[in-house]
This record gives sequence, C-alpha cells and structure tokens, in this order.
Amino acid sequence: MHLSDRPERSDLGWILLGMKGILSPPALILTTAFFGFAGLCREAGISWQEAAFMTAAVWALPAKIILLGAITAGTSLPAAAFAVALSSLRMMPMVVALMPELRGPKTRVPTLLFLSHFVAITAWVFAMERMEDVPRDKRTLYFGGFAVTLTALNTVLVAIVFNLMGQLPALATGALAFLTPVYFFNSLYGSARDVTGRLALFCGMAALPPAHWLSPGYELLVAGIGGGLVAYLGGRILKVRRGGG
Repeated sequence: MHLSDRPERSDLGWILLGMKGILSPPALILTTAFFGFAGLCREAGISWQEAAFMTAAVWALPAKIILLGAITAGTSLPAAAFAVALSSLRMMPMVVALMPELRGPKTRVPTLLFLSHFVAITAWVFAMERMEDVPRDKRTLYFGGFAVTLTALNTVLVAIVFNLMGQLPALATGALAFLTPVYFFNSLYGSARDVTGRLALFCGMAALPPAHWLSPGYELLVAGIGGGLVAYLGGRILKVRRGGG
C-alpha cells in the first residue's frame, strides 16, 4: 500500500510518519556508524560537547571524519574548513535534485534552506524512494520529521556513547570505532548502480597496500585512481561480453 493510499492524515500525522522512518535499515546502519564516530572523537581528544556539536552542525559523516583528521593533524582552521567544504560539495547535486521534489504550492524558501542542511546520503535516498507517494503539500513535513529526528537522535547518541566509552573494555571500544568503516562500505556497495561501482570498491581496497608501499602519504589518491581505472576497464569488458553474448 502506498503512503498516498492510506487514510487522510493531519500535519502531525505526516511528521510522525516521517519520524517512523528512523527505524528503516539505512537509518539504523547510519546510527550504528555514529557509535564509531563517538569513539573516534574520544581518541582525537575533543570533548563530548564538541563531538555533539559537530554531529548537529556538520551532520554528513564523511565531512566530520575529515574534520577530525584535520584536528588530529594540527591543520589550520581555514585549511580544515576548506577540506570540509570540498567534501560537502558532493551534496550539492543531491540538494538540487531533492528540493524541487519537496517544494509544494505554499512552501517557503526558508523552509527549503533549513531542510537542505539535513541532506546527506541516507536522508536523500530515503526521500527519493518515498516522495512520490507523499502528497506534495505534505512532503516538507514528512522529510523534516525523518531528517530532523535522525540528526537529533544521533547528536544525543554521540554524547551518550562518548561518555560511556570510558567504562567499556578496550576491545568493545575498538569494535564500536570499526562500525564507521563498515557503514561506509555498506553504503558504497548498496548505492552502486552497476557492477562497475561494486568492482571499483573492491579494486580500490585491493590497491591500497601496494599504493602505500609505492607512495606513502598519497596512498588513498593512488589507490583511488588506480583501482578506479581497473574497475572501469573491467566493467567495460564485462558489458562488451554480455552484449556480445
């Protein structure tokens, strides 16, 4: 049954329905990743207040990881801000694609600007899969119910987990920190549209050890370019063979 086929809902009903979306698998996976983020923040030496503020203000997890790396490396504030801004540029096409879908006949621009802060991979995928089933004049309520609740939940979660980690065994703390790369791996694999994208993920991982041996300090760049080229060529060969078959 589509969302639009259900009985008439009030504004609060659409907000609550959006909030219910935090129980979806992508949202739950993202939430577990913030356990790892809390551990990284603790290891980086920042306070739990700063960690919670970063969660609410920056929101996109990759940008926060970059900011943490800049903090631990002693990077200057302008350089750190520039790196985070470059990382967040990837959100611009998502915002451009999503905002027209959220706009209703009476939607105000400030509302869209506010909601654009919460656009990240999880929220964008959730919205694009469900917006067509939501009445256009209720879409901002539905998306806001999901995105704002998800952000607020993870902000509180980071603060709690950060303080609890001091009471956990070292093995448990390390396992929680490991949830962040697990989240990225699952997100990238799940969002890949064809075999080339999945192949690029595995080729990049396989290329990382030799790239580190060849060019320490630039291994991510080398592995990304080398693995991406191999994956592209492999994907083209597979498509040609399939087409020929």
